[in-house]
Amino acid sequence: MTIARLLGIETPADAADWYAAGRAYTRRVAAGMEFDGVEAVDGDGVAATLRANPTALSRRAAESVVGVLVGDAVFTDPFCEWMPTWYELGLWPAARLLERRLRRIAREVAAVAGLTVTTPRFSRPRDVLVAGRSPLAEVSGFRERFVLAAAVTHLEWFAHAAAADGIAVPQDLLARARRETLEHYAGSGRPLSPRIRRFQRLLFTDGEWVQAVDAAYGLDSWVFDRWARWLDAERSRLAAVADG
Repeated sequence: MTIARLLGIETPADAADWYAAGRAYTRRVAAGMEFDGVEAVDGDGVAATLRANPTALSRRAAESVVGVLVGDAVFTDPFCEWMPTWYELGLWPAARLLERRLRRIAREVAAVAGLTVTTPRFSRPRDVLVAGRSPLAEVSGFRERFVLAAAVTHLEWFAHAAAADGIAVPQDLLARARRETLEHYAGSGRPLSPRIRRFQRLLFTDGEWVQAVDAAYGLDSWVFDRWARWLDAERSRLAAVADG
């Protein structure tokens, strides 16, 4: 099977496993960083309600669902701008269809709960300078660009999803994490400070998200397997630095 099976996601119930994987990731990172509000949402309970009776979602639960689905709907396009053009072209057809479906489901859930859908904005290389230069100027190799893209965009995705979940993430910490992340992955290679290294190590557990989605939707996808390997490898590298 391939990622084309994700195009079978058409209803809120179909998106329950997708939401569960995203909420589990947000909770894992927030708990690891000891942010307040980690338990504001019962992700398993929300996923069960989304699967059985989406109209029964509370406003708090609906906010969480919409946060995950909208964040994922608009994630691929900015991520791909950090990558070579051929990579973007390869993912474009399936990514656009999936984006439309996740957006539509998010709007459906939001409408029932009386919510306004807020679309997050993720950084693209044209938005960023590192030491006065493009963040891609010193990055060579496909895997290096993938890790850079992940490091920047999953930080911003987490900030969006955490806010939707009612998790208190200090804004000064997010600003510092973004600055250090760019300096480390796209600039001088300056080491991450201990707290930001811990933050990124937790954020790189998105390899577990990839594996959860792959298993839930029966993808058996080579692409997903490769993503998970690269994300897990960077998480292990950051853990080794911390342990050392």
